[in-house]
Amino acid sequence: MPDRKTIEKARRDKREGKSPSTQAGEFIHEEIDKVRRGEHGARSTKQAIAIGLSEARRAGVDLPPPKKGKVKESTRKSAEYAYEVGQGQRTPKHRPKVSRAVSEVLKREPKNTASHEALSRQTKAAASHRTTEERSAAAEKAAETKGASGRSAAARKAAQTKGARGRKQAAEKAAKTRAHHA
Repeated sequence: MPDRKTIEKARRDKREGKSPSTQAGEFIHEEIDKVRRGEHGARSTKQAIAIGLSEARRAGVDLPPPKKGKVKESTRKSAEYAYEVGQGQRTPKHRPKVSRAVSEVLKREPKNTASHEALSRQTKAAASHRTTEERSAAAEKAAETKGASGRSAAARKAAQTKGARGRKQAAEKAAKTRAHHA
């Protein structure tokens, strides 16, 4: 069950005119944090994302289930069910409960599926399935909904990250050079 804070963040995103996938991102962040803390296991990064999307649908985010043929039929049915629950078209038969035994197994699952490297790999793989035009359109919409102060903050963060990365790479290069000449 998602935190009240997560639901509130998603609602704020909706008020700001952000897309349903951005709203769902709040639930995905929460799921990734759970995996990192060891509260929840995921065999893959995709699985962690899928759990977050399902929770978003159940919480009422207007994120329709995938079309037929895009994913496994069982996955699509599950997404459809979660979407209907979130939209108030169906009442869940029972609250999803995870037994203690399953919880213990989940805790033993790997945590590196939510590492920065794994998430980066997943993001790049997902982006490679989209066309340049689609990626460009998404970036333009993001810039619009971010607002002036948001764009400014993002630019500051990018400059800071780039600066830190530049310093790190320079230090690594210097260390290699020293090792090579030694």
